[in-house]
Amino acid sequence: MILDGKNVLITGGTGSFGKQFVKTALASKLNRLAVFSRDELKQFEMSNDIKDPRLEFFVGDVRDKDRLYRALDGIDYVIHAAALKQIPSCEYNPFEAIKTNVIGAENIMEVAIDRGVRKVIALSSDKAVNPINLYGATKLCSDKIFVAGNSYTGKKTTKFSVVRYGNVVGSRGSVIPFFLQWKSLGILPITDVRMTRFWITLEKGVDFVIQGLEMMRGGEIFVPKIPSMKIVDLAQAIGPECKLDIVGIRPGEKLHEVMITEDDARYTYEYSKYFIIEPAFHWWRGNNNDGGNKVPEGFRYSSDLNTEWLSVEDLRRLVCPN
Repeated sequence: MILDGKNVLITGGTGSFGKQFVKTALASKLNRLAVFSRDELKQFEMSNDIKDPRLEFFVGDVRDKDRLYRALDGIDYVIHAAALKQIPSCEYNPFEAIKTNVIGAENIMEVAIDRGVRKVIALSSDKAVNPINLYGATKLCSDKIFVAGNSYTGKKTTKFSVVRYGNVVGSRGSVIPFFLQWKSLGILPITDVRMTRFWITLEKGVDFVIQGLEMMRGGEIFVPKIPSMKIVDLAQAIGPECKLDIVGIRPGEKLHEVMITEDDARYTYEYSKYFIIEPAFHWWRGNNNDGGNKVPEGFRYSSDLNTEWLSVEDLRRLVCPN
């Protein structure tokens, strides 16, 4: 594995993705794994759950550049997963979202270059594509910062890339806990019966990030081929006996999500299990990974036009594996 023998740091390491990444990374032969996050209680709980001398913890915030200088000392690879991502909270606290998701991304980029980090891969979101809420807008800015970071390195060799995927099964803020809570009342609130979303498990998300870390040359946005699901099918999987209450689409919410737009398509190559959106850098011409095919003009990768779908039974197995 690419992590073998390396010193790795993950920001937001006590979140849903972070916990799964730590579990997967410690199964490799890495040298050191640093968890960087703001919540000392979650770090304490994680340290009690996972006893491994290679695991260490930094209490810190990506807004604090000085703390990042200390934490990234001697680090080979950075996985940037820290973000404010609750859409209503970001709408109500816009400057806080900007400080963490945008300024924090800039801090990671600058400190990684100065500390000689070899590779940085940042987690994005389908919300960053044609954003209609502040969270999506900040993630779009973050993506742009990390892609552009490859032009800021000067004589340094630090490389930056981005991984973009959709909703994660079992993550905090997922609709699943919300549905499970309402199930006991015999009713499930649905925003719109037409709504679709991309769907990925935590395990597959982590594996794809590690794969991107291994493949990256700097500047790419990696997009996995993942299935779509209908929100009404998810409701049927969780509470088949429940009545659906149509409440309407909330502010800042889309009917369908997009991960590659028609404009992105001009720079996009398709592979068997993923897409790569190449950066519009002159030095990137001819630098695309072998085996990819240019997607056709006007291509769009959206949750409603997907060719792979999860059925009610598929969703039930994911949500209620036991």
